[in-house]
Amino acid sequence: MEIFRALPAAARLPLRAYRILFPVVLILMLPGILMRMIRRGNYRHKFGQRLGLYGKADRARLASGGWTWIHAVSVGEMMMGINLGRTLQSVHPGMRVLISTTTSTGYAVAREQIENGGGGMELIYYPLDAVRMVRRVLELIRPAQVVMVDKELWPNMVAECYRRSIPVSVVNARLSPRSERGFRKWRWWVAPFFSMLERVCVQEPDDLERWESLGVRREALVCTGSLKFDFAVAEAARGPEFRGLLERIGVSPEAPILLGGSTFPGEEAILGRVALALRARFPDLFLIVVPRHVERTAEVERDLHALGLATALRSGTPEWPAGSPRPDVLIVNTTGELRDWYALATVCFVGKSLTAIGGQNPAEPVLVGRPVVFGSHMENFQALVRQLLNAGGAVQVPDEAGLLRETEALLGDPARRQELVERARSVLKVHLGANRRTAELLA
Repeated sequence: MEIFRALPAAARLPLRAYRILFPVVLILMLPGILMRMIRRGNYRHKFGQRLGLYGKADRARLASGGWTWIHAVSVGEMMMGINLGRTLQSVHPGMRVLISTTTSTGYAVAREQIENGGGGMELIYYPLDAVRMVRRVLELIRPAQVVMVDKELWPNMVAECYRRSIPVSVVNARLSPRSERGFRKWRWWVAPFFSMLERVCVQEPDDLERWESLGVRREALVCTGSLKFDFAVAEAARGPEFRGLLERIGVSPEAPILLGGSTFPGEEAILGRVALALRARFPDLFLIVVPRHVERTAEVERDLHALGLATALRSGTPEWPAGSPRPDVLIVNTTGELRDWYALATVCFVGKSLTAIGGQNPAEPVLVGRPVVFGSHMENFQALVRQLLNAGGAVQVPDEAGLLRETEALLGDPARRQELVERARSVLKVHLGANRRTAELLA
């Protein structure tokens, strides 16, 4: 049996400080955490797993050990993780993959995907990063490796895996300017944990130096491209089903569609006002909004109703009364479907870019052949946005007036829409195959 690696000396003081502060921070954050869990619903489901406690049946399933443990948080990251797990199993037949998440929404989406995709995968909730809970889970699961999607790193998990010679990798590693500033400010604390990572798979060549400057070993870094781009190509398959839902509520196949994806507070009202203004030229225009957080559905409805817009909910469209007037807006209050709705749009607006800071992924609509418009706040995808704009493959607007102007121009110019898509796809070609490259490295 391999001797466990001792913790690096540089990590001992930061880890000790973290273990002292973690309970205090958790107590301060607990009310907010509980409120989010309650809003998302089903928070009691397998609650003990969040504390590292498992029922008899779960223990029997997990105790055989040797798992490739893939952890992801958001729905998008979860879908990437599952897709990576399937590719790993194709590269290495017989590999046993364990998927974990922290939210009930992510758990429900993952369970559906795993059940539809066949065997070879199991699903759990990720435990709180308290040292006793982490040790209890690792002793039960005994993973062969741990894979974190994006940048979901927890010090106790990293340290305890390092001590047990369990390699920890980060895939699709993304470093927003805000995160980078925070890591640099606390580099003395985070660098020792970054140095313990076995591998960090970054999306862009420019990211290699940035991660190295934060403490990741140069030999651990590799540029594989973005998993999300591969995934968007593979999974946009529900267009006919969703087209049928639109026809059921009276939206003809010829009607132009403006779609706002992963929208944040304030953006739905902006899209509503833009749609109303555009109807002077495009009377059949239909608006679809896909809020980033489905628990905001009631708030989104209120904002749109205040503009005099009639709404329908995605969850209610199968029972839409025959002969009822066509609504003005469809609110997609379900999860894991955004890329398939993008495929039906005429013009796509990428959310969290006008009224919030950060931006959502602009590649998904491009990869299903749709032109992209986004606001000025795309910090989370800075490198990709720069490449798209330099290639003439996307449109960036500063405000609501800009969104109205550019959307009207695109709706009236099919040739320009197609040119935007083709130019954007040329930018993304470098990322195609990222899923396979990442899986081969991990396998």
